[in-house]
Amino acid sequence: MKTYLSGAFALALATVSFAWSSVAMAETQTITFLFTDDDQAYVERMEALSKEFETAHPDIKVNFVSSGYDAVAKQLPVQLAIGEGPDVAKITDWQLAPYYLDMRPLMKDPDGFAKLHGDSLNTLRFPGVNDPNSINGYVASQTFNLPFVNKTLFEQASEPLPKPTATLKDIVEASARVAKATGAQIPFTMDRSGHRFSGAAFSYGSNYVKDGKFSFPDDAAKHYITDLYNWTKDGSFPKEMWGAAGGTQYKNMGDEFVNGNVVTYLAGNWMVNPFQKKIGDAFDWTAISAPCGDAGCYAMPGGTAIVGFKRTKYPQAVASFIEFLGSEKVQREIAENYVILTGADIKDPQYKLESKNAKEAMAVFLASRNSAPKAARDLERLKGSSAIYQLIVQRMSQLIVGELSLDDTFKAMSADVDKVNVALAANK
Repeated sequence: MKTYLSGAFALALATVSFAWSSVAMAETQTITFLFTDDDQAYVERMEALSKEFETAHPDIKVNFVSSGYDAVAKQLPVQLAIGEGPDVAKITDWQLAPYYLDMRPLMKDPDGFAKLHGDSLNTLRFPGVNDPNSINGYVASQTFNLPFVNKTLFEQASEPLPKPTATLKDIVEASARVAKATGAQIPFTMDRSGHRFSGAAFSYGSNYVKDGKFSFPDDAAKHYITDLYNWTKDGSFPKEMWGAAGGTQYKNMGDEFVNGNVVTYLAGNWMVNPFQKKIGDAFDWTAISAPCGDAGCYAMPGGTAIVGFKRTKYPQAVASFIEFLGSEKVQREIAENYVILTGADIKDPQYKLESKNAKEAMAVFLASRNSAPKAARDLERLKGSSAIYQLIVQRMSQLIVGELSLDDTFKAMSADVDKVNVALAANK
C-alpha cells in the first residue's frame, strides 16, 4: 500500500511539475522593441538594458531590433495601420498617436512616472485621440537643429566664426571662404531631411500652415529655396549631398563632418556625443547659434519618444518595460552618458562631456532651447507634417539635380501639398 501511494504521489508530482512547466513555457511573453539612433554606443546600451529587463523578468523576452531611421519612418506607419509591427518602438512621428497603448492602468507607479516626465507626456497626447491622462510612453529626447562648425578650418582660414546674429547667407558664405582657403571639399551641408530643411525656412519667415491647412511654399519659403538652389550652383552647398539618394530617403551627413570634409554641418544635439567620440582630437569643433532671417533666429525643435502600441498581445509586459526604461535611474544614465536632453526631469544631470569641444557645443544647444518658434512646435504635432517633410526632400532633390526648374519645383510642391490637404480632409 505504501509503495502504491508513493508511486501515485510521484506520478502526481511529475504530472503537476510537467503542467507547471508547460504553463511557464506558455506564459513566456515575447515583445519586440524597435530602436534606431545615430549613436551606435547608445543603440548597444539600449540592447543591454533590454537584456537587464529580461533578467529581472524571466517570463518576458525582449526581441531587440535595431534599424535605420529611414526604414522605421517609412515602414512603421504602414505596419501599424494593418495591425502589425513592434510592441514598443522609438519614434519621431507624432502622428502615430492613434496606435498608442495607454499604460497608466498597467503600471506599478503611474503617478510617479507621470511626475518624473511631467509636461513632456503631453507631446504624445493628441486631443480627441488620446486620453488627457494617458501614459503612452515617454519622450526619449528633445532635439534642436543648429550648425556644427569645424573650428580648426575656420582658424586655418583666418575666418572668424559666424556671430549669433549671422544669417544663413552669412554662414554659408563664410563657410565657402573657409573651404576655398583650406581646400575642404564641402563648405556647407545638412542631412537629407525635410525637418533639417525647415529650421531656416521659419527664420526666413515661412509658415507651413494657413487657415488650418498646409500652405507651402509661401513667398518666404520660395526665397529660402532659391538661395539653397543658388548655393548648389556655386558649390557652397554641393548638390551631391542631396542628389546622391533618391525619393524621400533620409541621409545623414555626419560622417563627412567627422572626416574633416565639411566646414559647416546643420544637424542637432544628438550628434554631440558621437562627435566627441569619433572626432577625438583630430580637430576642434563646436555648434553655433541658429541662423537668423527676416522672422528671427530659430532652432528647429524636434524629439524622439519610446512608446508602446495597443496592437501588442502583452500590454502588461509592454507597460513594465516602458516603466523600466523610463525610470529615473535609467533616464539619468542615458542623459549623462549619451548627452541627451531627456523629457524626464532629471535634476542636475552630469553630462559626460569629455572634450572642451563637446562642452562648448552642448552649451550652445542648451542656450537655444527657447529659440524654437511656436509654429514649428505646432507643425510637429499636426497630422500630415511627415508628408510635408517628405515632399520637401523629394522636390528639393529634383531641383538640385536639375530634373526640375525653380518654377516647376514650386508648382510641384504646391500640387503635392494640395493632395495632402485633400487626403487629410477625406480622412477626418
